[in-house]
Amino acid sequence: MPERNCIIVHGCPAGPEGERDIETRSYDKHWIPWVRASLTARNIPTLIPIMPEPWAPDYQAYKREFEKLPVSERTILIGHSCGCAFLVRWLGESKQAIDTLVLVAPWKIPRAGDPHRKAFYEFAIDETIKARVRRILMFTSDTEREDGKKSLALYHAALGGDIVDLADKGHYVMADMGTQAFPELLDRIV
Repeated sequence: MPERNCIIVHGCPAGPEGERDIETRSYDKHWIPWVRASLTARNIPTLIPIMPEPWAPDYQAYKREFEKLPVSERTILIGHSCGCAFLVRWLGESKQAIDTLVLVAPWKIPRAGDPHRKAFYEFAIDETIKARVRRILMFTSDTEREDGKKSLALYHAALGGDIVDLADKGHYVMADMGTQAFPELLDRIV
């Protein structure tokens, strides 16, 4: 039987941020390193792939990077913001069975005039995903932006699962949360 593992797919920043410079990029920060350290301490190996040019997300480029990683029926997949869109689309196309899918501040609505995000977000959600995933969790907040709330509704209508609505977390970035710790997520998946 394959080992239980976790893969976290980060969100998409508004513009270039020194893609390979760990000190200046923000998109794989926020709560992501804290969750990785917490899961690793519980003997759940956790990977955070750095997706190519996430400020101009391209599904095929993400897919090439992601498919280098070990995914099995025991894997936990966690996405943040546009990372959720990638994971849902990939699960629909690949038909891969996994243990848990966690969507944190999921996004599916492109900004006006952004051809990259339009191509990245405009796909049909495969409702059969829920038959191949043991557990689906979606995190939102009362202070999330309206398009984020609309995006959550789209994912939940297609996939079901449990919605966890936490007060004052915004889009689940450091500026909104005020902390890197995300114990509510950890409590739900271990």
